[in-house]
Amino acid sequence: MLRGLVHVLAWSLATGAAVTLSWWGVHTVMAGTAYDPPRALPITAADATTQESKPLASSTGHPSPSPSPSRRTPATPSAPPTPSLRSPTPAPTPSSTASGQVKAYDTDGGRAVFSLGAADATLVSATPGAGWSMQVWKTESWIRVEFSSGADRVSVFCTWHDGPPHVEIGTY
Repeated sequence: MLRGLVHVLAWSLATGAAVTLSWWGVHTVMAGTAYDPPRALPITAADATTQESKPLASSTGHPSPSPSPSRRTPATPSAPPTPSLRSPTPAPTPSSTASGQVKAYDTDGGRAVFSLGAADATLVSATPGAGWSMQVWKTESWIRVEFSSGADRVSVFCTWHDGPPHVEIGTY
């Protein structure tokens, strides 16, 4: 009887130590992957009207794992295939912020929102559409958001290396 109790006690201690060690390892890894919280944008009356007439894309879509560039800025981005470019039509109601003009660009793959300043730009948000995933590349002079679904690709390029920010949408 005493021998069985010793075995149960040893098993309980070993299991507790394994669970504690696993939790600590996962906690340490996950703490290093935190992203900045998203910024909230003010909603104007015109935004509410536009949003009511068009369903919002789900932000719960999970991108498929890929060995290509991650969501974070790559150290040396690879040269992507050259897509066919067209002039974008921004969402109808941009709002002003201290850093510049906030404009949203709706595509077949999702929505990208940029804050366009006089000499640079920042990505405010990017939301893939249902069934689409996305990746983001950032450098000192451009930002690229790529939405993908199977073989379909839609890229939103924002560049400002040779003047004020300019946005182009490419499909390939």
